[in-house]
Amino acid sequence: MNTVPQRTALRRATGDSGQVAGIEVLPFGILMFIVGMLLVANAWGVVDAQLATTTAAREGVRAYVESPSATEARDRAVSAAAAAIVGYGRSPFSTKVDIETVGGRGWQRCSLAMVTVHHEVPLLVLPYIGGFGHAFDVVSRQTEVVDPFRDGVDGEATC
Repeated sequence: MNTVPQRTALRRATGDSGQVAGIEVLPFGILMFIVGMLLVANAWGVVDAQLATTTAAREGVRAYVESPSATEARDRAVSAAAAAIVGYGRSPFSTKVDIETVGGRGWQRCSLAMVTVHHEVPLLVLPYIGGFGHAFDVVSRQTEVVDPFRDGVDGEATC
């Protein structure tokens, strides 16, 4: 049995009293969506930069240890790392390549070479415009031994 008169139910449905607006929340929701998408894009930018620097370090150390002479080793390593960074669509001007040998032995037989690649990831990247700010430094290191049995390398194979 319904005890509420039909007349009262009709009166509640008429007029604007008691209405919740809610339209002012839409710009806030759109703003939150844009900020969220920028965060996701920046996170992917860091992952992509990590992949690029890892590849650049690997290619750089490989070029270093396979160089025909000590005088060409550093130049070949830097150019190989820069080529790998460019291959990922990133700027080689925001990349720094450090090359060192463990123990300071230099480029010789059984020497352990380590190439470290530093790449700056911008805070915000916009298509066709570029990046703004400086958010992260992504660093990757790779090591490799100069081949002890190769011809034309100085030193004695002690490894």
